[in-house]
Amino acid sequence: MQTPVSILIVEDDPDVASLLHKGLSEAGYQISLAFDGVSALSLARQQMANLLILDVMLPGKTGLEICATLRSEGIDTPILMLTALASTEQIVHGLDAGADDYMVKPFKLAELMARVRNLIRRAKPTAGDAAPISNDQPLQMADLVLLPRKKAAERNGQPISLTATEYRLLEYLMQNPNRVLSRQDILENVWGIDFNLSTNVVDVYINYLRKKIDKPHQQKLIQTIIGMGYALQQEHDT
Repeated sequence: MQTPVSILIVEDDPDVASLLHKGLSEAGYQISLAFDGVSALSLARQQMANLLILDVMLPGKTGLEICATLRSEGIDTPILMLTALASTEQIVHGLDAGADDYMVKPFKLAELMARVRNLIRRAKPTAGDAAPISNDQPLQMADLVLLPRKKAAERNGQPISLTATEYRLLEYLMQNPNRVLSRQDILENVWGIDFNLSTNVVDVYINYLRKKIDKPHQQKLIQTIIGMGYALQQEHDT
């Protein structure tokens, strides 16, 4: 008999918690509930659920604090942030804290269920899914080098400090040199989101990378292809 997928829901609004519990239980998931940040962190450490649905504004500890703490402890449980905070800045904060997806209230239960299935599928690929590409060889474009084994980057021999999200974005760009990548391509392959979370989020992270990768150097590598997306290429490669 197959073990049911377990989900820990952390939500201090009883109406939202009840809606999520009912909908996900009826879909066959095994549900645990927490209503504050302190108990949520304790349960997340003890239960090791398959997925964590995490509100941001919580008593005791915020969802951002919980997410960052779990990631710092090496716990890689997929996390879906669920919050009324809808600005691009708030979404970026959530993703930087280590969240895998970010959904804004009010939400449609059908869309939330789709995101839950997507996160669980990514965490536990089935036999029919393509195997992830594993390549520890350095990637290079001009004097920019990515070192996958170290999860590090350098340009002209100088190390570049990157957040986890910035690293994933740069890795995707360097795996696809001289190729125009749309915002949707980037959302799907960097965050694993197969619908439009927020195109502004992609633009924000591209700007972060530009400040670190290109701003100190005369040769610019991250190019904007107007109306299409972005490409990693040397300026003369047009």
